[in-house]
Amino acid sequence: MSGTYARPELLASPDWLAEHLGRQGVRVVDCRYRVDGSARQLHAEGHIPGAAFLDWANELVDRDQAVPFQLAGPEAVARALGSAGVGDGMTAVLYDDTASLYAGRVWWSLQVYGFESVRVLDGGWVAWRSSGRPISTAASASPEPATFTPRMEPSRVLSTGDVRALLGSRDVDLVDVRAPAEYRGQGGTATLLTVPGDQTFQDAETCGRLFANAGVQRGRRVVTYDGSGIAAAKAAFVLGLLGYPDVAVYDAGWSDWGARPDLPVDR
Repeated sequence: MSGTYARPELLASPDWLAEHLGRQGVRVVDCRYRVDGSARQLHAEGHIPGAAFLDWANELVDRDQAVPFQLAGPEAVARALGSAGVGDGMTAVLYDDTASLYAGRVWWSLQVYGFESVRVLDGGWVAWRSSGRPISTAASASPEPATFTPRMEPSRVLSTGDVRALLGSRDVDLVDVRAPAEYRGQGGTATLLTVPGDQTFQDAETCGRLFANAGVQRGRRVVTYDGSGIAAAKAAFVLGLLGYPDVAVYDAGWSDWGARPDLPVDR
């Protein structure tokens, strides 16, 4: 884990997690996701000892929205986190097996509702297994319920109307974090913020250069978006690591904007 990030405390290395595993007030959360719903079975077949499984794609998502994966309301989020044993005053450590894409989404979801003490396991499940540390295949016991009190941070999430009002502002950088082919309307989903092999985050210099090359400037507000807010949340996490103080996610992203003929589009 690079020590050159402005906020390295947002990451947990396997060493850090091994040292803190089982400590009171630290909750490990398995955020793995599969489209076919098999992630819970993956958890049963092997997980970090003591980790709670969070079905974030159902429990942290507003299923009534037409745009997929929109963040659920505070009551639903509080209920899901409490059931996973994540409560006020605790530290949550999130991991997945997909280059922190989904852990980043859960991190951002918690930030929106004022839960600040959250770390993402650098390299996720891949790094934990590679470190040779214990893996549990025991059926997860239900964690002791906790109380999470949501405190909405509206600056971290924007609606389509909010983004439209920001167009042309000299004080805001709007960042499309889709892959180049997708940006051009040709498909594609990959990002460049993690190392393909071990899924750890790129070093601070590399990440900083990627955003600088995209025209992102320090001292300005940054709004990230992609197809439906998932890669955008990961990008927001990395911007946080780099010390950008004012970062928001346009949650509906291109899924909503691109479907509306009344909104402007650059081609």
